[in-house]
Amino acid sequence: MDILFLITARGGSKGIPNKNLREIGGISLVGYRAISAQKCRHCTRLVLSSDSEKIQADARSYGVEVPFTRPAELATDQALSWEVIDHTMQWIETEEGGTYDAIMLLEPSSPFTRPSDYDRAVEMMVSTDAQAVVAMKETEVKSVYIAPLGPKGELTHYIDGMAERARGRRQDGETEFTAAGGLYLFRWEYFRKHKDIYHDRLATFGLQIEQPYCLEIDQPIDLAYAEFLIERGFVDQKIWKS
Repeated sequence: MDILFLITARGGSKGIPNKNLREIGGISLVGYRAISAQKCRHCTRLVLSSDSEKIQADARSYGVEVPFTRPAELATDQALSWEVIDHTMQWIETEEGGTYDAIMLLEPSSPFTRPSDYDRAVEMMVSTDAQAVVAMKETEVKSVYIAPLGPKGELTHYIDGMAERARGRRQDGETEFTAAGGLYLFRWEYFRKHKDIYHDRLATFGLQIEQPYCLEIDQPIDLAYAEFLIERGFVDQKIWKS
């Protein structure tokens, strides 16, 4: 398969200023994605979509191609991911007259996704004939143990859930997963037609990424935790530095 690896990284960030340029163990969040992508056996081409000259320069320093600048209207808090992907696809089709079999979307906020994870995603797509493969992680708390508080803090819904658990709900014994953000692999024509990764519920598959490699960076405390994981050896940085 010819697969376009696409790093999406806008300049603005409210939770962590300049988040995509922040470093963990001497490598920027964009850098982690760039290095791992280039080590993947299935990476045909690696490009960046960004509105920021600083992010573009950082990406180029890691060997990423920057063929265009993302339009300002696609770099706001209101811009949708599918619009950013669609812009990249339209640019390639219009300016270069070509397409790819699939796109591997990489968001810098999940820096520790490994080259082997990308390889496994492609192998899953081929073996299952999937239209899309999405990174997933095991949930720390099962859904049967989650409930909203009442307006005054009442535990009414939680206690009702406890009563259901006492009756032995089937979900109590199941392992549950949620999206991990590590990778989104989808076929070119599938996305071009539907503008959606999750359109086909029977042809969309989840690839489990285990802890701590599924860590997502959303708040400053996540950066500190990521540094801790590197320093204590819970994340093997040799994957990116060797």
